[in-house]
Amino acid sequence: MPRRTRRLTQLVVGLVAYAFSMALMLRAGLGAMPWDVLHQGVALRSGLTIGATTVVTGVLVLLVWIPLRERPGIGTVANVVVIGISVDVALAVLPTPDALAWRTGFAVAGIVLNAAATAAYIGVGLGPGPRDGLMTGLAARTGWSVRLVRTAIEVTVVLTGWLLGGTFGVVTVAYALGVGPLVQWFLPRFTVRTER
Repeated sequence: MPRRTRRLTQLVVGLVAYAFSMALMLRAGLGAMPWDVLHQGVALRSGLTIGATTVVTGVLVLLVWIPLRERPGIGTVANVVVIGISVDVALAVLPTPDALAWRTGFAVAGIVLNAAATAAYIGVGLGPGPRDGLMTGLAARTGWSVRLVRTAIEVTVVLTGWLLGGTFGVVTVAYALGVGPLVQWFLPRFTVRTER
C-alpha cells in the first residue's frame, strides 16, 4: 500500500475508532473522559446530540487557534467531522449495559481503544486534533509546561461539563491517569514514517 494511502486510511480508521471508544465510555455510564463530560453537559442543555456538540466544540476550539497561530492540517479537519458523525452512529448501535461487569468492560475497552486510536491518528502526522493543538498552542504562547496546560484545560472542561449535568465518575479519573501511558506505548507501533 502506498505510504500516502496508508496514512489517510490509518487517519480515518483511527478517528472512527476514537469515536467508538467515546461511545463505549459513555454507554458504560461510569463517567466520561474529560472533554466528553463537557460534551454531555452541553448536549443536555442544548438538545444537540453528542456528535453535534463535539463538532461545535471542535470548531470553537479551532477559532481559538487563530490568535495562538496554530496551523490545522487535513487530520485536524477530519478529526472534527469524522469523530462528530461517527460517535452518534456508535451511540445508536451500542447497547446500554445494565450489569456492572459489562459496564466495567465497556469502560476498560473504551479507554484502551481510545489510546490506540489516538496513537493511530497522531502517528500519521497529518495535523493534531483541535484540543491537542489548543494545548500545544497555549503551552508555546504562555511558556507553561504541556502538563500544566493540559491539566488546567481538562479541569476546566470537566468542572464546566459537570456543572451543566455531564457525568463525572471513575472513568473520568481512570482515563486521566491511564490514557497517557497507553498512548505512549501505542504510538511507536502506529507511527508512519514520512518520506524525506
